[in-house]
Amino acid sequence: MEKIFQISYLIIAITLIILGLRWMIADEPWLLDKVANEERLGITFTELFNNNVNKSLPDYLKQIYRFFGLWIIIIGFFILGLSSSSMVENSKIRVVLLACVGVMCYSGLLLALIWIPKSPFVYLGSSMVVIHVITFYSHIKIA
Repeated sequence: MEKIFQISYLIIAITLIILGLRWMIADEPWLLDKVANEERLGITFTELFNNNVNKSLPDYLKQIYRFFGLWIIIIGFFILGLSSSSMVENSKIRVVLLACVGVMCYSGLLLALIWIPKSPFVYLGSSMVVIHVITFYSHIKIA
């Protein structure tokens, strides 16, 4: 069961690292979720950026997404470090990891369902919740 716990969090950590890298290297990261973002804004990005007052908005969004990507990468590495075999042996660390990742997964999915329901990130969030449930089950079996 410890291996299932580790593998589950390894999947979550690697997914977060890849997502973070993707947001950091994309030229226009807001387009990674274009349909949901435009629906939320109620306007297309073309219309938004054509307005003269929003001339610098693309550069600002790129900066925001790069910082966001960096934080997602850091969270991924944090989860990766805490899910190593030496850490997983400690039940207190497992509980803290379960709680923190659980809050991240469930609140992230809830916010995505409320604010950007057409986003493909809803499916990713749902997958993370399923993985978290499997991890929680494996924790119960370990203890």
